[in-house]
Amino acid sequence: MTFSVIDMRCRPAFLHDFFGRTPGTPEFDTVRWLNRRVGTRGPDTHFTRSATGAGFLAEIGDAGLARAVVVGRHTPAQHLRNDEIARIVALDPARLSGIGAVDPVLQGPEAAIAEARRAVGPLGLRGIDLEPGFGTPPRHPDDPAYLPVYEWAAAEGVPVFLMSGPTTPAPRFNDPAGLAAVARLFPTLKIGVFHGYWPNVHDILGLAFRHETIHIIPDMYLFQAGSQAYVEAANGWLGDQLLFGSSYPFRPIGQSIEDALQLGLREEVLGRFFHDNAARLLGLAAG
Repeated sequence: MTFSVIDMRCRPAFLHDFFGRTPGTPEFDTVRWLNRRVGTRGPDTHFTRSATGAGFLAEIGDAGLARAVVVGRHTPAQHLRNDEIARIVALDPARLSGIGAVDPVLQGPEAAIAEARRAVGPLGLRGIDLEPGFGTPPRHPDDPAYLPVYEWAAAEGVPVFLMSGPTTPAPRFNDPAGLAAVARLFPTLKIGVFHGYWPNVHDILGLAFRHETIHIIPDMYLFQAGSQAYVEAANGWLGDQLLFGSSYPFRPIGQSIEDALQLGLREEVLGRFFHDNAARLLGLAAG
């Protein structure tokens, strides 16, 4: 491997029970189940190594990552606080970056923007995560509640990341159609989409074809049925818009790199997919 790897979605088990922090809990068993579901080879408890900061850094080192991106979350069901994401990044700032999170429905637009500004300012995080489909009630990305955050992010050059995928509580909210309106309203807004709206692969590809500001991060769903279209598109016009992510702890980092190398991405695309696209989106140094 002659290129560096940035893992766009990589979180330690110790962050929350949701990620397998506590053995013997239903959440721990769910992490094991999801590992099996997405094709983990070997022990489905591999993630327990990241129950400590040292173990998490060892996982990153053994996988050969140049950088891991730890993603926050703010939803009614789960709040991964921006301060905690920043504390994790502080374990090794040379190899870790963070993405903060806000919820303008819960916080109100002014407070959400103030927290987003704090996240990317004093806390040093690299973007803001929003999860409309996981709200109460669930919403689409173009819901008016989120527009002030998009407007602020576009003006400040801050990338916004949206959660999608088949775990969206109401499947009809795993629909990228609303993202088209966001991209039209804010043509300079840099957008990253976690889980790549799988299994609605062709729908998100259609939007990304039209809007070069949309970046697709299928992460663990890149290795599932129907995802070859991501690869076909990346070998053509999507080469600057497809990014690597492992979804650790739900899938091993090293295995995900190995599996991605077998997908058929052209040699000239691999460096962009694994590193350069992420570095550009996050405002990191290239190389």
